[in-house]
Amino acid sequence: MRPSEPREKTIRLMEVCGTHTMAIAKAGIRSLLPPDVELVSGPGCPVCVTDQSAIDAVLALSDEKNVILATYGDMVRVPGSVRGDSLARRSAKGARVEVVYSPMDSLTVARENPGCEVVFLGVGFETTAPGTAAFVRAAKESGLGNVSCLPLLKTCEPVLRALIADPDFNVDGFLLPGHVSTILGEEGFRFLADEFGIPGVIGGFEPEDVILALSRLIRQIRNGEARIENAYRRAVRPEGNPIARRMIAEVFEPADSLWRGIGMIPESGLAIREEYASVDAAKRFGLVIRETPEPAGCRCGDVIRGAVRPEDCPLFGRVCFPEDPVGPCMVSSEGACAAAYKYRPAE
Repeated sequence: MRPSEPREKTIRLMEVCGTHTMAIAKAGIRSLLPPDVELVSGPGCPVCVTDQSAIDAVLALSDEKNVILATYGDMVRVPGSVRGDSLARRSAKGARVEVVYSPMDSLTVARENPGCEVVFLGVGFETTAPGTAAFVRAAKESGLGNVSCLPLLKTCEPVLRALIADPDFNVDGFLLPGHVSTILGEEGFRFLADEFGIPGVIGGFEPEDVILALSRLIRQIRNGEARIENAYRRAVRPEGNPIARRMIAEVFEPADSLWRGIGMIPESGLAIREEYASVDAAKRFGLVIRETPEPAGCRCGDVIRGAVRPEDCPLFGRVCFPEDPVGPCMVSSEGACAAAYKYRPAE
């Protein structure tokens, strides 16, 4: 069979980056794929994979007297277990919530509010982890005493291993995240090919970047190959960014972490090391994150695992909308449901 000929079995590819998810939907790339190729979204949106229990713990923290929560914009609209509850709603009722563009902005908020405890919510993957680590280090060295970090960070390798271990796993190749790869490099994903025989291609975010990466991935699969390729060489080095990884390792250590729709994955999160315990919000406030169910009817967890398309959720476009979301996949600018809704075909 020549590589240009369709296979009897559909090729299923998964992107694991929220920026890829939005770029693919915006450019209509799915409509350009061969009929025997299906592209599904995976756990690439950091806000989306943050477990419901963590969201509820953050909402409870917002009730603490003289606490200011500093966070990125998407987090303020993620619903809690109770429909309509969110940091945005709590803020409207008097809770102190500050949207920041950099973790370091939290230090400014702390200096301007000496009578309040400022807690930065550290959300993201390896891309944002170095900046969060730098903030934790700066917070300790500042001597302010009223600023801390609640790390809700995730790491990529453990969740990909968890997906592959799932009995229902049905993915032939991965479109690998360009941003995370600037930190991890090609080596960070070599295990996919070496241990599991699954190919992966690192891609950029312009439409031509995505198409190039997908074409290389499809070629590998049709040729029966399994390698990790780098189609984003202008930004990603084979070795990634060792300095950033050292900074992460200095401040954080691997920790078990809950993922929405997947559950507890061993050593898939990042906890603040004991040397920086003085700025660890979880210890400062005695926070315990316990697993809680997702909102009734919401299938964000299944969307995150690539088990269903956003349109397969019974709430999608019926009772769940970007302006009134039920689940985080409809909230985040990197969420699969938000992308599918925003760029859905005109009726």
